[in-house]
Amino acid sequence: MSADASRIVIAGGGLAGLSLALALKQALGDGVDVVMCDPALARDPNGDRRAFAIAAAARRMLNALGVWPEVEPKAQPILDMTITDSRLHDPVRPVFLTFDGAVDDGEPFAHMVTSGDLTASLLEACRNAGVSLRPTGVKGFSNEPGRIAVTLGEGEPLSAHLLVAADGARSKLRERAGIGWIAWPYRQSAIVATIAHERDHEGRAVEHFLPSGPFAILPLKDPGTVPDTGLPHRSSIVWTERSDAVPVLLESHPEDLLLELERRFGLQLGRIAFDTRPHAYPLSFGIARSFVGERIALLGDAAHVIHPIAGQGLNLGLHDAAALAEIVIDAMRLGGDPGGADVLDAYESARRRDITAMGVVTDVLNRLFSNDALPVRLARDLGLGLVDRMPGLKRFFIREAAGTTNRNAPRLLRGEAL
Repeated sequence: MSADASRIVIAGGGLAGLSLALALKQALGDGVDVVMCDPALARDPNGDRRAFAIAAAARRMLNALGVWPEVEPKAQPILDMTITDSRLHDPVRPVFLTFDGAVDDGEPFAHMVTSGDLTASLLEACRNAGVSLRPTGVKGFSNEPGRIAVTLGEGEPLSAHLLVAADGARSKLRERAGIGWIAWPYRQSAIVATIAHERDHEGRAVEHFLPSGPFAILPLKDPGTVPDTGLPHRSSIVWTERSDAVPVLLESHPEDLLLELERRFGLQLGRIAFDTRPHAYPLSFGIARSFVGERIALLGDAAHVIHPIAGQGLNLGLHDAAALAEIVIDAMRLGGDPGGADVLDAYESARRRDITAMGVVTDVLNRLFSNDALPVRLARDLGLGLVDRMPGLKRFFIREAAGTTNRNAPRLLRGEAL
């Protein structure tokens, strides 16, 4: 760290935090000391096989940061999407809505990529850029004139200009900063796993709306042959189920669980098998009353948690990173304080409306499509059918999901370097 450099500490080494660290260091170089703190940095990320949908705007950001060329060979483009609405025992699942997966100039609206592949590429890029990666947590902080005094997990003090709390939905730093949290549970849990299957998915994503919640099949890059299964193709599932039913499902015999999965998965991809052990996490809505405090900014799940029905959770966090990076970089290039009140107020203003709108949309969609009342089913199926017959409206929705409609989006999300 040079004598004139500012220091920014990022607590939490997830995908949003790593993207922010890389953007800051690439743009400001020796003018900023970026310190990333997370005990998970001591672990090999390649074992993390969770899968995420990276929307087109977030992909453009990763490309601008120089990370996407490394990730792209391991990423599966979503080429089209099919939406059905049915009950579990229905003999057929009528398709109400289909989307072509392309946005502008044939660009896929999203890619599926594993967390391990993306994290490994971001970590390597951060090391090469000069980000200080510390495998320890942030234990606490206190405000001082013009600074924030950060205490690391082993008691080491660190003076910084800005602390970014990217430490997840149960953020201890958010709590310590006295920032309120508005939340409610959905009484649903998401069962996630990687599934090996016999037939090619052809890049198609499928979302079955069932009374207990959406069941999504998301295509993954084919490995050739999935070890231990002998099957050549892979997809990720997000199986939303009533929380009280999940323990019984996960504790059942593997063959019984596979039968339950087959009832939801269908037969279109042939024989299936679990490639990874399924695990579940409870679903909820949560949003911070403020995204900033004195010299502290909340990022990703520390600021907001939404239902996964639209696959936008990670993308919102990457949008946070793009917005905060641009605001901090522009301020520092003009000689400003990266943790100043004007910078943090600008970040709050840039993100509040987008996050609130996405939270409302996903909450309404989940309540609408997890409702088995006949009048509601008839109304939503009519709505889906009408949208399917309106190409212009379908293009608008797919571009909204891709994050490419906002002309005032941060420059990184438009694919422009900072």
